[in-house]
Amino acid sequence: TPFKTKVYKIMIIEYFATERLKDYYEKVKTFLEQEIHPYELEWIHMPAKDVEQIIRNLKNKVMKTGCWNLYHSTQHHGPGLSLVEIAQMCELLGTTPFGHLAFNCHAPDAGNMELLLKYGNHTIHQQYAGEILNGNIRSCFSMTEPHLAGSNPVRLGTTAELKDGYYEINGHKWFTSGADGATFAIVMAITNPDAPNAYSRASMIVVPLHLEGVELIRNISVMGHAGEGLFSHAEIKYNQVRVPADYILGNEGQGFFLAQERLGPGRIHHCMRWMGIASRCFDMMCKRAVQRQLSEEKSLGDMQMVQSMIAESKAQMDATRLYILHTAYKMDRFGQKEVRKDISAIKFTASDMLMKVIDRAVQVHGALGITDDTLLSWYYREERGSRIYDGTDETHKASLAKQILKEYLA
Repeated sequence: TPFKTKVYKIMIIEYFATERLKDYYEKVKTFLEQEIHPYELEWIHMPAKDVEQIIRNLKNKVMKTGCWNLYHSTQHHGPGLSLVEIAQMCELLGTTPFGHLAFNCHAPDAGNMELLLKYGNHTIHQQYAGEILNGNIRSCFSMTEPHLAGSNPVRLGTTAELKDGYYEINGHKWFTSGADGATFAIVMAITNPDAPNAYSRASMIVVPLHLEGVELIRNISVMGHAGEGLFSHAEIKYNQVRVPADYILGNEGQGFFLAQERLGPGRIHHCMRWMGIASRCFDMMCKRAVQRQLSEEKSLGDMQMVQSMIAESKAQMDATRLYILHTAYKMDRFGQKEVRKDISAIKFTASDMLMKVIDRAVQVHGALGITDDTLLSWYYREERGSRIYDGTDETHKASLAKQILKEYLA
């Protein structure tokens, strides 16, 4: 059921609002209510590649909202929003599984676009940047490896050796999200194995996925569903894949620097998308509480345990939203370096909040909550990884604690 207006109004915080944001917000809200929400349950049961095409056919309607390529500047066909404005739009788009795809700002393409535009050369811009900005192709990001712990990013087994003007890439990656149907991957590989600084050994290289030696082994089954297209996580082997040397992004050894530059704003995007999911699940939970009759006199919402779930969810959502927006506000003004601690904190705070709200919504729905007759089971399955992807919650907590204690030691 499409949201009522009052639910959406909760999401705009007046302190962080601008007139421009309010205008875009209403246009995007109307688009989602008319073009996306009525079809979601049908689409999650369809082949993902068919759904991608249906959504891409809405491009002209999306562009009328002014929010196509939401994260980008006007120079790159975007609305030129601040990070605080983008964050609030992210929550709105996150209220549906298909919102970010419709507006061409879905992960991992959004971050990949920024890398191509800022660090790609003329060849990369000609072949890929324009196509991805127009929504004609998708990309993926290939970093995580099955045999090495992702919590220690300097340990990579994939190598890229420069030979006669080409990088020869050999390695084994997995959880390369959206590789199925993507045109190219940005691959993190070791190019400078002898560099004294471990963080200067890796580079990012654009790898067209049609090249000989690229082996897409499988879409990994996640909780019983392998998925396809954008909603999939691939295992890939790169077997002596030869890529022109000018397909590198930036300079050799800059891989971790580029990754960190991408991660700060990217975590704001992720966290506010999770806020959107939580808002949607909260809405479903509250509607279920008032509509589900236990007797002629009582509904689920009359039960104190259900009231407790609703109250705790509301408090945790509001606190998390304000924390994320305050972090975006500080990043806009003072830069990413000044919010390092906040970036770690919002990641584990938001992912923990998200899973608690989804779980409570499932519980309030009872047996219906674990079926595929609502979006809840889809969210539960797809978003449990939020506490693992992009750095486990435990890794972020340890990083934050070390930064805090370092200040006390000083």
